[in-house]
Amino acid sequence: MPAGIILCGGRSSRMGLPKATLPFGPELMLPRVARLLGEAVQPLVVVASCEQELPPLPEEIVIVRDRRQGRGPLEGLAAGLAALQGKTDAAYATSCDVPLLRPAFVRRVCELLGEAHVAVPKTEGFHHSLAAVYRLEVLPHIEALLAEDRLRPFYLFERVPTREISAEELSDVDPRLESLLNLNRPRDYFDALARAGFTATAEVAAALAEVNS
Repeated sequence: MPAGIILCGGRSSRMGLPKATLPFGPELMLPRVARLLGEAVQPLVVVASCEQELPPLPEEIVIVRDRRQGRGPLEGLAAGLAALQGKTDAAYATSCDVPLLRPAFVRRVCELLGEAHVAVPKTEGFHHSLAAVYRLEVLPHIEALLAEDRLRPFYLFERVPTREISAEELSDVDPRLESLLNLNRPRDYFDALARAGFTATAEVAAALAEVNS
């Protein structure tokens, strides 16, 4: 079984509040994503920034830190894949702000890896690098790209055998592709809550309004 990596070290600058600790129904964002991802893959690694405070997580989840901040998803992937050496041969990577993630979507992406080194959904010309599965053997390539300051995940896809997954291959397990909806701004958060049948608490709505005013 593949493992899972959750990257949560982003600055949440467009949201205005730390996304990992935003309430989502009865849960907080990061624990919710960890629960959903854990239904499809195990073990799980959470990659946080150097000084980031995290909400409580199940004790079996491994927490590691970015070595350098502000280096994007490849930095987090490197930390996560390094922590999984000897434990698995591949890992599904996601951000922490996909509360509508479907375990069946994760399983499908993993199934479509085949003999490739990376399997990544591509919709409307965009590669979803944080809804993709990576073999652990890509770690040296990621390290090389980081050393070259080539920080776009697409550079990795150019270097290793990569399976691009179309929307049609995922539509039966996630018809609206909600697993790809990450929450960058308050309106994304409110929309995702509505899709899930929840509403924002008055306190959080007020805080978001204040920091985004």
